[in-house]
Amino acid sequence: MDVTGSAAQSFEQAERERSLSLPPRDDERELVERAKYEPPAFGELYDRYFLQIYKFVYSRVHDQAIAEDVTSDVFLKALRGIGRYQDTGRPFSAWLYQIAVNAVADRFRAARPLEDIDAQHDVSVGGPGLEEMAARRDRMSRIWAQVETLPRQQQTALVLKFQEDMKIEDIAIAMGKTAGAVKLLIHRGVSRLRLNLAGGELEEIEA
Repeated sequence: MDVTGSAAQSFEQAERERSLSLPPRDDERELVERAKYEPPAFGELYDRYFLQIYKFVYSRVHDQAIAEDVTSDVFLKALRGIGRYQDTGRPFSAWLYQIAVNAVADRFRAARPLEDIDAQHDVSVGGPGLEEMAARRDRMSRIWAQVETLPRQQQTALVLKFQEDMKIEDIAIAMGKTAGAVKLLIHRGVSRLRLNLAGGELEEIEA
């Protein structure tokens, strides 16, 4: 799969694609159960969720080759563990994010620090005028550069909440924490950002 162009897509376009591609919960449950015994069904899960997980991983590692490698590792681990997967009423993607969060953490234990993540926040083509687009890019660059100065778990919680638009309960599953702990991480992260950013800038990711 060619993912080179995917990394350059706007966040808004990616969100539209994701909402259209995700299966209804009943269909998802049936597909996951079949995937425990039928390799082609797991291949369908891979096709449906690869881009979503790749985008998250890329936003953390900022390197296409590493992102592809880590994402492949995520789905390999999912394939090996899907027989033990139990549906708890949360989206299947929450389980994949849990694997992805751990895989990224494993990679960072032996890799260089995070870089600027401005590349994941391109504005939509054909939207605002060039000056407004440039101003927004500059604001997003400052915001996400500040996010990268936060403790690693605060970074992850903020990315999952404001970039991946995940529910608190699903972030809790992905991070292996309670919902209360996730809310605290987000609160502390946002509070720190408010101290370092101009008043209205944070609205870019809170909107």
